[in-house]
Amino acid sequence: MPKGAEVEIHGVSKSFGDLKVLDDIALTFPAGSVTAIIGPSGSGKSTLLRTINHLERVDRGLIAVDGELIGYRRDGDALHELREKDILARRTEIGMVFQNFNLFPHLTVLENITEAPVTVRGLSRPEAEAQARELLARVGLEDKADAYPRQLSGGQQQRVAIARTLALRPNVLLFDEPTSALDPELVGEVLDVIKELARSGITLVIVTHEIGFAREVADSIVFMEQGRVIEAGAPDQILTRPKHPRTAAFLAKVL
Repeated sequence: MPKGAEVEIHGVSKSFGDLKVLDDIALTFPAGSVTAIIGPSGSGKSTLLRTINHLERVDRGLIAVDGELIGYRRDGDALHELREKDILARRTEIGMVFQNFNLFPHLTVLENITEAPVTVRGLSRPEAEAQARELLARVGLEDKADAYPRQLSGGQQQRVAIARTLALRPNVLLFDEPTSALDPELVGEVLDVIKELARSGITLVIVTHEIGFAREVADSIVFMEQGRVIEAGAPDQILTRPKHPRTAAFLAKVL
């Protein structure tokens, strides 16, 4: 597996029209760390995640992965946005798993996982297929290689989506509420895969409503509200001794 990369977020702000969704965010996710981002709906959590891999452009601030800017190159004091081709090349190092799986319905599970390594990384099809079968075994679905997404449960589809993301060998993995579209009895099987990944050395950033899971796997928890980081720290401190009354009020509702 690739090693994790450090993610640095410096003074990032983002507005949609008059609505400020990110307000001067400054965070560092150390290489190989697991960070859970919690907070009420509309607090900017998913938008922050999407700025890390440049799916959303920021209005102000910088994001660097292992010291390299995402989406831009620096020329003295000026920043120039990279060409789409170069952005895509950088983005392969930052995997993202969405709420709604986003699998290609007309491709088998195996084809869903092999497509990007062949076209983006230049692997031969036999190499990509061998890697895909290894990844399917890792997420407990080695017997589903020839199935189509519609033949799988939501939990199985999400595990395939995780395997597909891992096939590009990212060193940062972003999860945007990976269990929110799942029936409750299927949540555990996806969280188990993420727990295993948390031990693998990839840098994980997870937006989640699963507070118990965050407590168990995260090295640090970030609480966001109204586009700001209200507080961040170790799970035990944030969840049992929050310093900020807004964090305490949120946890009182969800715990």
